[in-house]
Amino acid sequence: MSAGDSSRETLEMESFHTRFSAWTPCSNKALNRQLFQERVALISHWFDLWTNKQRQEFLFTILLRCTKSQLRFVHDQFSERMQVAKVDFSTVLPRFISLYIFSFLSPKDLCAAAQVSWPWKFLTEQDCIWMPKCIKLGWFLPYSPTDHEYGAWKHHYIACVCSLDWLTPREAAAVYGTLNEPKAGDEELQERHREKCLRKLIWGEIALRKKELFRVRPPWVSGTRCSRSFKSRCQPRLPHTVRGRVGLQEALEKQLALPKRSNAFGRHSYPSFSRENWRGVLKNDDSPSDAFQTHFILISSQIPAYEMVVDSVRAGVISVVYEHNGMTLESLLYLTDKALGGQKAQSMGIFSDGDSREINLLQGYRIGIKNLLRPEVRDFWEKLGSFVAPEEEGGHVDLFVPLGASEAGIEVLSQLSQLTGTCFTAPAGIATGSYQHILSDWLGRQRERAPPSIYFSEPKLQAWSSLTDFLEDTVKSVRKQFRPLFKELQKNVSGRIIGQFMFDTMSMTDILNNEEIAQVLADGLVELSKENPDKPLEFLSYFLLKKCSEKSKDLEENVILTKSDPKAAFNLFMKERNVLEDSPQDTKPSLGKNDPNFEVLVQLERKRQTDWSAKRTRVAGELLQSERKYVQMLEIVRDVYVAPLKAALASNRAILSAANLQIIFSDILQVLSLNRQFLDNLRDRLQEWGPAHCVGEIFLKFGSQLNTYTNFFNNYPVVLKTIEKCREMVPAFRAFLKRHDKTIVTKMLSLQELLLCPSRRFDEYIHLLYALRLHTSAEHADRGDLTTAIDQMKAYKGYIDQMKQNSNKKDQLSDIQRSILGCPILSEVNRYLIRVQDVVQLHCCNEEISFFLRLYEHTRDLSLFLFNDALLVASRGTSHTPFERTSKSTYQFIASVALHRLLIEDIPDSKYIKNAFILQGPKHEWICATEAEDDKFLWLSVLLNTIKSTMEK
Repeated sequence: MSAGDSSRETLEMESFHTRFSAWTPCSNKALNRQLFQERVALISHWFDLWTNKQRQEFLFTILLRCTKSQLRFVHDQFSERMQVAKVDFSTVLPRFISLYIFSFLSPKDLCAAAQVSWPWKFLTEQDCIWMPKCIKLGWFLPYSPTDHEYGAWKHHYIACVCSLDWLTPREAAAVYGTLNEPKAGDEELQERHREKCLRKLIWGEIALRKKELFRVRPPWVSGTRCSRSFKSRCQPRLPHTVRGRVGLQEALEKQLALPKRSNAFGRHSYPSFSRENWRGVLKNDDSPSDAFQTHFILISSQIPAYEMVVDSVRAGVISVVYEHNGMTLESLLYLTDKALGGQKAQSMGIFSDGDSREINLLQGYRIGIKNLLRPEVRDFWEKLGSFVAPEEEGGHVDLFVPLGASEAGIEVLSQLSQLTGTCFTAPAGIATGSYQHILSDWLGRQRERAPPSIYFSEPKLQAWSSLTDFLEDTVKSVRKQFRPLFKELQKNVSGRIIGQFMFDTMSMTDILNNEEIAQVLADGLVELSKENPDKPLEFLSYFLLKKCSEKSKDLEENVILTKSDPKAAFNLFMKERNVLEDSPQDTKPSLGKNDPNFEVLVQLERKRQTDWSAKRTRVAGELLQSERKYVQMLEIVRDVYVAPLKAALASNRAILSAANLQIIFSDILQVLSLNRQFLDNLRDRLQEWGPAHCVGEIFLKFGSQLNTYTNFFNNYPVVLKTIEKCREMVPAFRAFLKRHDKTIVTKMLSLQELLLCPSRRFDEYIHLLYALRLHTSAEHADRGDLTTAIDQMKAYKGYIDQMKQNSNKKDQLSDIQRSILGCPILSEVNRYLIRVQDVVQLHCCNEEISFFLRLYEHTRDLSLFLFNDALLVASRGTSHTPFERTSKSTYQFIASVALHRLLIEDIPDSKYIKNAFILQGPKHEWICATEAEDDKFLWLSVLLNTIKSTMEK
């Protein structure tokens, strides 16, 4: 073998020399490339045969072995081919996330987004986006969309926006006029006729427009599952107040040749009807049957023994009990709207405290003629009236306050009717006693049933009204003892019942998967116990259907409501009467004999004089009868208690000393002497009673001697303490009281209860004086004396009320101070409690991130005591008694912050926190959360309103 052949052979062997592999040549690039291509083809063949999971595992293994430069190469390749940074998110993200993103856009932006592409158009027209925007403005569909229909709520929103009437204040004043603008002659009647015709035509046009929209709606486009899940659980009714556009309004004015609008307040006339007339059947009443009508009543917690009133509510009537203290007008509207659920009430009752001039609706809101036109009060009544059907449809608001017993009360009713367009009624109040006025005559037109019988079972209500004082004394003590227990007892019992039922019928896995169902069932049992319906199973099934998120229930078809105006002749007559009463010097009539209504006015004037004389006699008789009963109650003290005790003192077997007898009974005996003289004067005057006789001078003489009552009320606390002290220290006096208290002779009353009669008599005096003046003509000689006597009695009643309030506030602050450990002295001048709210204190784990991502942990329970000048923060604990289920709340003082130094910050709801807010003082900060959304709304409303009042002072 030659040397050349040997060298060639050596090179070939070196070219086939391998490195890191038995197959890969080290220096032969061509052969190396060939082997690499063959192996890539083999791996690709295997890759095609693998499943999706195997491919993913292979890619994951390869990517883990890649360096940064290789991973960057992969990223660049993907960016060039897929363009991930510029992809349409609506085609990549799940549909519900895309809908959530679009829900933050305004209606204008949604319309612009719909023009981008077909996917965006499809998403931005979904009902789940447009329905909340319509409901927030009070716009509801007149029908329920089908499962294969979408875009209905967007078309409805556009139709409602097109019919809006936007006017500047100056343009509105030019079109609608201004408030309290003077009117002349028949201008008011012409305005009401014009409004009635214009409203009917506008509503007719709107009804035709809705029918056209219903006819042309696109039924062929299918909706999404998300849109169906966001449908309302029950379709509310359409709003009943719809304004036409200015152009349509002007065209109708020209077409009907209607006079120019001059918007000013008129006065509604309120004829009075007895209870017999209430029971008569109204022949011309076109209102539907009670089975299809909604009746609603608000009951104030200020009413004595209001639990008995709630128990007497008829089946089918929606009732809401609201707290008199610690509420605002906004909170009361919120509760009313939530209870009605978008419906229109055929009638609404307001059962609250008050007198013949004012409605004691809430703490700090005594609604009278002086403050009725304040912006917040006027806005409240206008919104409340929108929940009631108009007068033409039989809608009315019944105020269980004797406003019909005085001119100021009737003026309040007139102004309320003019503000809301709804008929307001109230009892005439010619009856004395605790709340007996609600069963007397009522003002207003005849109806099939009296207002009390619409809402209540009359036997129960009558029993309550006759025993109000005694019921309140009993319920007050029971309420104080059981209030901490009742708050959570109902909820806990319902939860235990549902929990036991699920534990007995379901496995542990099913129980864990159905916790939400258990909570809903517990809530249903709580609502069932509150409503107490005749058919509990039907009520519970209806409640569960409302809670179901994928179901919706249609309500009744909306009824277009209109407003009626009173008779022209009677309205003119009442206007003439008001003019005469306001300016009695000017007796010149405004109507001539040639006027067509002159004869009607003459007949009405004669009837009015006859009615005044009869009702004036009736009120005077009630005054004499009630005064006789009052004197009899005072004589019981003299005959049953004073006479035996003085006889025992004279017989050297004294039960009480002469000094104690003087302290306890001297003032009440002087009151008895004064009222016996007053009773004799009334009896002498009424023996020869006639239309021209007067009783005002008798009241003025009585009012000049009220220093006797002043001595009694100043010594009243000392009298009660002396009775208790003598009862404890003198066994003979204790036995004496045991023999005489609460017997038939004392009408089952104790000595302390008999001493309460003088403080309650002045309410009846004022009530009867207002009724007398109401039925006394302006030219009568007794009218001036009655007015002076009313002012005199009101001033003295204010003095009694102030003493009572000071005593109650002092006792309440003392109870709070005793219940809170480490609490500073709370008794200060003009301080009173407004509301107590239980909350939980939270701690934020990370305050650097956004609100929606923050996590909170529960640190402790707090109770917030809101006073009119400060906020007291106390920790709340629970102590259990061995072998008992009941628990007791304990409080530990933390801090007290003046309201003017308190800052409030709302925390928006997120996935991790609900119903939260921040209270920040000068040195401390509390992150608090309430259990329910309603509690947060009511608490913040009251707190902000109190801070505003404090800052204004």
